[in-house]
Parts: sequence; structure tokens; C-alpha cells
Amino acid sequence: MQDLSSASEGEIRKTLKDLTDSEALALMYDWPLWARPNQLPPKTFGTKHNIWMILAGRGWGKTRSGAEAIRQLVYEGYKRIALIGPTPADARDFMVEGDAGILSVFPPDEKPYYEPSKRRITFHTGAVATLYSGYKPDQLRGPSHDAFWADELASWQYLQETWDMLMFGWRLGSPRGVITTTPRPLPLVKELKDRRNAAVTVGSSFENRDNLAPEFFEAIVDRYQGTRLGRQELYAQILDDNPHALWARKDVEGARVDKAPELKRIVVAVDPNASDNKDSDECGIVVAGLGVDEVSYLLEDVSMNGTPQQWGKMAVTMYRKYKADRIVAEINQGGNMVEHVIHTVDPGAAYSGVRASKGKIARAEPIAALYEQGKVKHFGNFPELEDELCEWEHGMPSPNRMDALVWAITELMLDGVQPLKSISKARLGL
Repeated sequence: MQDLSSASEGEIRKTLKDLTDSEALALMYDWPLWARPNQLPPKTFGTKHNIWMILAGRGWGKTRSGAEAIRQLVYEGYKRIALIGPTPADARDFMVEGDAGILSVFPPDEKPYYEPSKRRITFHTGAVATLYSGYKPDQLRGPSHDAFWADELASWQYLQETWDMLMFGWRLGSPRGVITTTPRPLPLVKELKDRRNAAVTVGSSFENRDNLAPEFFEAIVDRYQGTRLGRQELYAQILDDNPHALWARKDVEGARVDKAPELKRIVVAVDPNASDNKDSDECGIVVAGLGVDEVSYLLEDVSMNGTPQQWGKMAVTMYRKYKADRIVAEINQGGNMVEHVIHTVDPGAAYSGVRASKGKIARAEPIAALYEQGKVKHFGNFPELEDELCEWEHGMPSPNRMDALVWAITELMLDGVQPLKSISKARLGL
């Protein structure tokens, strides 16, 4: 096929018009022709570097780049491939079945055979890819692979454990791996970025603006532009600590555990949104328990956008799943409506309404102090919640996940008792 890189528009149109059906199909699936240069693996990938790490903002095209990288590895003869997403649903819905996923990037005559029940993709070359998730690291214990694609690694709930299990099995032939993630200031992300065997590509959301729906682009820009988190979510920068935030990253990272003791109490805390339209805040919903060691453990964050009926159902689902003592909900926004929603779903659910009589900083400061004391732990990785903890400062939009966490830990640990240590006013910029 003619090289069109230096052709005029008229020459391009004539050449395209003269293509046969098979040539036109081949052109559609010629990824190097369509990709931006930094969406292609560096020339050192496979020689000097065996890991290609893409740190990029939302909408940059990470998923397509990861899927195309796997396609190329299949063509090169790699046989046993691990595909790891944050959750099983993410691995299926985005990495495999999504518009930019693996099934979409292969031509029709090479279309992979996907068996969802077996978490397996078989390629036309005989190569096999297996789906895993950062939610279930033990699935990676035992299998061996010669290639992997780790998607949204910074959002894996059991990040270090899953990564360790992957590395133990990444040992066949001349192994290669691709990481696609929005960066977060996590120790493993920083370590991988600086590894000698890793080639790193950094990209911003704005690079792919022409291929994004205007509504999507406006939504992410409206949410993040001009904020510290915008540097992370749009420009793919790894942030340092926000000196005005209530929580320090080191305290949150130091709180992470992979097991919890027997729990004496478990509560579901709800910070309801004020409305249920498309622009409304999330409803914060978290589950936390108090251990026999008198330490609180964050167990799950299922915060969501939705109607009162939807978040009420989710809160009750968590209440039943964890056999919680009660549901605790802020009633400043919804008043009696919140209790009505909960009891419509489950009339027997134990419920307490709490009213905020102090500002967010005054309510949250004692909880942040408990983190400094090591009295609150995270059972896994909670990226959205943790970013709120470490980035929110006075004047920013309401942090619903953080608020729900504050209500949960207050119910479990404080009950009117202040912690022994308080965060310095200087750290809060007060």
C-alpha cells in the first residue's frame, strides 16, 4: 500500500477510493497509522526495557494503547498473558469487551475467542490470556505468564499483594508487561516509574480531545481543571502532599493492612447527596468496623451517584452483607427523607440519623488525628476516598466519601470523646 505520510489531500482521497475491500479493512486495523506517536511502545520496549508504563490523564487513550500493545505481543509469539484490572467487572467491561478493548482491536479474521465463565481469551495464534483483578490477588498465585497488561494499577484494592503475585509468575521466556494507569502518589507507582527496566510515557487528557465526546471532556475539565487533583487526573502528575489537607499521604499509606482482627461493631455510614440529577454530588457510603484491638477498619467504599432509592438500596445491601449493627446517616440535607428511604428498603434496619452541628474541618480533624495515631486502618486500597482525604481543603466542593468516613469512625470510636492528639493548625492553613 502506498505511503501516504507526505501525500496531498487529493492524493490521499484518490488512494483511499482505489482501495480494495481487504486493503480498506487492513487500513482500519493499522494501529501505527492512527495512533499518536506516544501511544506506540517506545523502541526500547523489548530490548532495554521489558515494562512499558503509561501514566496518563482521563480520556488519554490508555485502554486502546494497552489493548494494541497486547495485540502486538500476540503477533510476536507471546503465549501466556495476564490481564489484570481493578475488579473482575473492570477487566471484562473495559479491557476485553469495551469499545477500545482487546476484542475490538483485532481484525474480523483474527477475532479472539472469549470465554467469560473461564476468564479466558484464546487468540488465533494459540496464545491464551487470563483475566485477573486487583480485588482477588490469590488468583495469580501459581500461574506463570510471559506477558501482562495491568490496567489502572493505582486503583487496585490489594495493590502490593496483587503486584507481588503477578511478579512471582512473570517468569516465562523474555517477559514483557504493559501498565496503563492514572497516576496516584503511591509507593509502588513511584517505584515502578523510576525502575531501570521501565520505559515511561506520560500524557495529558488534552492530547486526545479531538476523539472525546464534548460532554465527556467538558465534564472532566469542569470537575478537575484548576485543582490540585486536576494535575493528577488531567495532566498525569504524581502529587506531593497538600499542606492544607487534613490527611497526609504517609498516614493513609501507613494505615493499609491486608487482614483485620475480629470486629466488635460494624456500621454503614451514609452522607446523602442533596439531589439526584446528573450534576449532583456522589452519595458517600462506607463500611467500617471496630476491632477487638480498639482500632477501626475501613472495609468498603461503595459511594455512588444515584437516586435516593438507589443509594438507599446500596446502603441496606452493605448492612446485610456485613451484618452491620446499624446504618448511620447525616440528615442535614435530607431530614426524615433519609430514614424513610432506608426503611422503605428494609423496615427492620437499625438506623441513626446524625446532624452536623460543626463545620467539616472541626468534624474531620479528630478523625485525621486518629490516623496519625495509627488507630484507623484501611483493609485494602480505596483510591477515590483516599484522594479526597489527602486533597480536600476548605473551599472545595463537598467531600462526600470523606464525610461518610468521618461519620463512621465517629460512631465507632469517639462518641463524644476527642482523641489524645490533634492535628496542628499550621497543617490546615488556619
